[in-house]
Amino acid sequence: MYASPRQAPLTIETMDVAIEAVTERPRIGFRRKALAYIALTKPRVIELLLVTTVPVMVLAANGIPNLWLVLATLVGGSLSAGSANAFNCYIDRDIDRVMDRTKKRPLVTGELSDREALVFAWVTGIASILVLGLLTNWLAAALSLAAILFYVLVYTLVLKRRTPQNIVWGGAAGCMPVLIGWAAVTGDLSWPPVILFMIIFLWTPPHYWPLSMKYRADYQSVGVPMLAVVRGRTVVGLQVILYAWATVACSLLLIPVAHMGIVYTVVAVLAGGWFIVESHLLYSSAIRHGEVRPMRVFHSSISYLTLVFIAVGIDPLLPF
Repeated sequence: MYASPRQAPLTIETMDVAIEAVTERPRIGFRRKALAYIALTKPRVIELLLVTTVPVMVLAANGIPNLWLVLATLVGGSLSAGSANAFNCYIDRDIDRVMDRTKKRPLVTGELSDREALVFAWVTGIASILVLGLLTNWLAAALSLAAILFYVLVYTLVLKRRTPQNIVWGGAAGCMPVLIGWAAVTGDLSWPPVILFMIIFLWTPPHYWPLSMKYRADYQSVGVPMLAVVRGRTVVGLQVILYAWATVACSLLLIPVAHMGIVYTVVAVLAGGWFIVESHLLYSSAIRHGEVRPMRVFHSSISYLTLVFIAVGIDPLLPF
């Protein structure tokens, strides 16, 4: 009789290898493959990050900055965010296969292999540092590297599956574009970009927690302890209110610190008031046990941040 060989432990990685070994991948054309790589970067997230970068560069230059510098910063910033998001998709591919919200991501559909995604993440990350370092300055490049490392190591690997405060601290990576944009123009950092950083930092929970309310069952099915999973919707609604108020209060600090004018002041007050009202409506619906519409707050939060940062970019260009 022959002794049977000892079997290796079953892990996600060995399962992926086995699946790839027995599954014949269909040939994918160039256009579809290119779109899959773009999807891997989460372009809608990058779009929001770029909306916050250009206005900060205008504020830092107190006018129109060098357009080549802006282009280099946007390219480098897009590569940086794309790299972090690609690493995130690679690490989270196990839960992405289970969640309805992420079932169309390219690593789930098979349009990209795990190796292709990992190589892409490394290449775009290195490219982002080189582009920013060589075409802007090495402070901006260092901030880009810090953003990637924080998002991948701290948020994705440590916080996301362990604590309901994951998006609070993990959201710091999404605040880095304002520091990168400011550093690209000035070569240093000061209080205005720090306040802008804090605006996005405080804005992230009331932006993302309503989304987690919408997809609560998804997160619960994979054991990710988003606040909406581990707490009732009244608690989530109250937290959204508190962070919305903190966000608006922080946005008003920029007026005396950066000497902002009437345009920014009016937009920060009016848009901030709208954001707060929407947050209170969410909480009111929760405590009345009525129909909760979290995506209304989610979308209004995006509009709020966009309006505030457009005002940041317009204000320095005006003569008053």
